[in-house]
Amino acid sequence: MTEPNGKGSLAGKRGLVLGVANDSSIAYGCAAAFRAAGADLALTYLNDRTRDFTTPLAEALGADIYLPCDVREDGQLDAVFAEIGQRWGSLDFVLHSIAYAPREDLHGRVTDSSRDGFAMAMDVSCHSFIRCARLAEPLMRDGGTLLTVSFFGAEKVVEHYNMMGPVKAALESSARYMAAELGRSGIRVHALSPGPLRTRAASGLDRFDELLDRAAAKAPQHALVTIGDVGALAAFLVGDGAKAMTGGIHYVDGGFNIVG
Repeated sequence: MTEPNGKGSLAGKRGLVLGVANDSSIAYGCAAAFRAAGADLALTYLNDRTRDFTTPLAEALGADIYLPCDVREDGQLDAVFAEIGQRWGSLDFVLHSIAYAPREDLHGRVTDSSRDGFAMAMDVSCHSFIRCARLAEPLMRDGGTLLTVSFFGAEKVVEHYNMMGPVKAALESSARYMAAELGRSGIRVHALSPGPLRTRAASGLDRFDELLDRAAAKAPQHALVTIGDVGALAAFLVGDGAKAMTGGIHYVDGGFNIVG
């Protein structure tokens, strides 16, 4: 993604990436694509235990800002945006790739999900994106882009996806409503919907290998997508070439959504 003058298509843009866990995570694939296109990055890590794994990644990506952020902890997300405001003064894009549900709720029926477990999944996986939008808005004075990560299970019932289906449906709906609300400020909002990927987060789903095999067999392209595929789409959406696009749920799944 390099322009004829040698500058990347995102040169001069600054973005925050939330959710890098390791070099196989969707957030890392997107961050690498942003950086390759010339963007400056701010990255977060979950806690001190995960910092050892993500610090080399932040260094490899040349992250200007690298801060702890557990969205379950009051004040941590606010502190990240405050640091960005102080250091950069503005922000061009945010990638939100965070999801969590308690294992006992995730592996059970939606009908049997606990109130506390459902509330936690909604807060971490959905409402944290809304909070990101609210904090990013004053930093995007010249417009910007907010991206989050969903899955086909938000639209159709996917076996063993369970409680995350309703949660991701809420996330996609939130993205559409915020696109409508923030459009006049030049802020665009999208949800990426990748096909099944071999990430550490996805491995927590019950019988996930079966989902991978089924996706590869049924998708028109008969192959699983990669984090690089997702990153390429994300880099396009935050670039100026997508300035007339907002509110979309963008599938990058080899066509699985049309047959799944």
